[in-house]
Amino acid sequence: MNRKSFLRSSALATGALLLSKQQLMAAFFQQPAWKIKMLTKETGIFTEKGGTILFQFNKEGIIVVDSQFPEQSQHLIDELKKQSALSFKLLMNTHHHGDHTSGNIAFKGLVQNVLAHENSKANQQRVAKEKNAEDKQLYPDQVFGTVWSQKTGAEKISLHYFGAGHTNGDALIHFEKEHIVHMGDLVFNRRHPFVDRSAGANMKNWITVLDKAVDKFPKKTTYVFGHAADGYEVTGNAEDLKAFRNYLDKTLTYVEAAIRSGKSKDEILKTTVIPGAEEWKGDGIDRPLTAAYEELSA
Repeated sequence: MNRKSFLRSSALATGALLLSKQQLMAAFFQQPAWKIKMLTKETGIFTEKGGTILFQFNKEGIIVVDSQFPEQSQHLIDELKKQSALSFKLLMNTHHHGDHTSGNIAFKGLVQNVLAHENSKANQQRVAKEKNAEDKQLYPDQVFGTVWSQKTGAEKISLHYFGAGHTNGDALIHFEKEHIVHMGDLVFNRRHPFVDRSAGANMKNWITVLDKAVDKFPKKTTYVFGHAADGYEVTGNAEDLKAFRNYLDKTLTYVEAAIRSGKSKDEILKTTVIPGAEEWKGDGIDRPLTAAYEELSA
């Protein structure tokens, strides 16, 4: 092969290689940002942006827990419709925060009922009014106080309220046949939590809520968490609940000791690691430290 032919062939090969890389990159960026993971044959989780969504294919209709944001819920709805001709029977919210309820609106006209704790609905209405976003909401048409339970198809779904924790309206949603409990934001897996004192959060009682959950549900229960740190799962077991309980306890103990020693709030907020809960790393430590300081100083 002469030099001219070699250069021509090399140029064509290089062009083909570049085209191949461009095609691969285009294919990569066309991949959906969301992920679906089946926990059992009928029940799975959806993650994209916001709190973890749980869904179940039930012979009476599709059951959904939490809704992230409208775009994300539409992604979920579209995908579930590809997999099943079932209608949407029930949407449940673990609590009112926007990354768990903003997507409710995508289910308007599709879902039969929306269910949440009574305080969650009140909080959602209050925040929507404050933000002038009432037209972007789909509020629960059903609420409960302490316990709600219903048999749906082969599944029995129970919602429990054990008192204030992350907010004053956190529901623990138990799929009894599947042995799955959605904890909402009552567990941040190895991630510093948001503590919404404006919505009645209480760190001391949050510990009690987690203790009650461990005692209430069977040992083989799979728990679904609202959020997890990078590298950690949004599902786990009772040991993860105990670990987060320990984190909350250590945070309160640390801040209480700091206050007694005369440290100011600003000094406490310089803390980078909670002693005894070193697994919780990264940004956001100021949130629980501030909440603990305010709760203990009240």
